[in-house]
Amino acid sequence: MSLMKVFDTAGSGMAAESLRLNTVASNLANANSVSSSPDTAYKAKELLFAPLLQQQGGPAATTDSTSVGVHMAGVTENQQPVESHYEPGNPMADANGFVYGSNVNPIDELVNMISASRSYQNNVEVMNTTKQLMLKTISLGS
Repeated sequence: MSLMKVFDTAGSGMAAESLRLNTVASNLANANSVSSSPDTAYKAKELLFAPLLQQQGGPAATTDSTSVGVHMAGVTENQQPVESHYEPGNPMADANGFVYGSNVNPIDELVNMISASRSYQNNVEVMNTTKQLMLKTISLGS
């Protein structure tokens, strides 16, 4: 793998972790939101990532591919049930006096935030190490 591909791989990893951090922030921001029905209650978003593959050897090559990064393949909603609370005085209450909260688990989201932050830092470190290796290689040639 060329050193330039390392930048592409680490850069795509940083972009993916940045998206993951934004999704966690959105989930945490909506953790205490309420709705008048379980169908309209906020459901935690989860990102799906997939390897980004690049063909090697031109368009005729079909079996020789190498992973050069990651991309977002989609967004799903957490399928855990939403919580219902009896609050007849709440303006969002349904006809039976219930409001429906989100299914966001703040502890899970904080764990995701720490994991995404550390992964982002690891990708930054990979890029810095690769840059240092390239600079050392150039200085050896002069």
